[in-house]
Amino acid sequence: MRKLFNSLITFGFLAFACSTYAGQLALVIDDFGYRPTEEHKVIALPNTISIAVLPDAPHSRSMATLAHQAGHEVLIHLPMAPMSKQPLEVNTLTPEMSLSQVQSIIEHAIRQVPYAVGLNNHMGSRMTSSLPAMQKVMSVLNHHQLYFLDSVTIGNTQAVNAARGTSVNVLKRNVFLDDTQNEADIRYQFQRAIKLAQRNGSAIAIGHPHPTTVKVLQQLLPTLPADIKLVKLSQLLNHSAATTATHSSPKPILTAHCPRTRPLRPLKPAKGAMMIYTSVRDSQFINNIKALF
Repeated sequence: MRKLFNSLITFGFLAFACSTYAGQLALVIDDFGYRPTEEHKVIALPNTISIAVLPDAPHSRSMATLAHQAGHEVLIHLPMAPMSKQPLEVNTLTPEMSLSQVQSIIEHAIRQVPYAVGLNNHMGSRMTSSLPAMQKVMSVLNHHQLYFLDSVTIGNTQAVNAARGTSVNVLKRNVFLDDTQNEADIRYQFQRAIKLAQRNGSAIAIGHPHPTTVKVLQQLLPTLPADIKLVKLSQLLNHSAATTATHSSPKPILTAHCPRTRPLRPLKPAKGAMMIYTSVRDSQFINNIKALF
């Protein structure tokens, strides 16, 4: 009986430790509103996947509603001007627009995409690299309690800088799953996102409702490692590795009073978990319970 009790204690604690130290992976599928057949397949996937809907696509309202009803988090996938010359979506934001124009387009998008809790950029390398332009975007989002997911379509994006002084939280994409439609490439990018989540504690991957992407997600999501937890995007808003607290106070500078002769070695989560487990296992409380068996 005592061996059984010890086994149950060990199993329960290890399960708790695994959930405590799980890396958080958030998946976002962009460009909803044009491909209902594939989009229905995405909606059938775990509802922790977030859905980003193009405001003026033919099926934007219906797909946003269906995604919300299935429990998915909905974002506005707002078109923004790229550096390259190419056909643009209706109501694409450009750096030259006034604040009132930006406000009008964003508020139109909010009406077109019901249930949206956040917004991310569709293309947008020219728009997001302009600090004055993104300050206009953040000013509008600040009044609508929407967070911003930076798709990071250019290296010098100004989204984080533009959000300073507002209450807008900014998340940043880590991995694009499907820059190509090659199945092996998508699998590689998915595994890369997992490794980033394991290493950093969290990662955000963006994909699109292409048949190959949907197929890979259908196959790989059920095989996620035990130390990876699929989460909704908003669950990362308070995660220090994934979010920028644009309106928080500076951290105080701490002074060390006890100099060390050698640096501390980082404690690996697994080792730390075992130390806690050993402490609990050998505690007087647990010994008292054992005595009852």
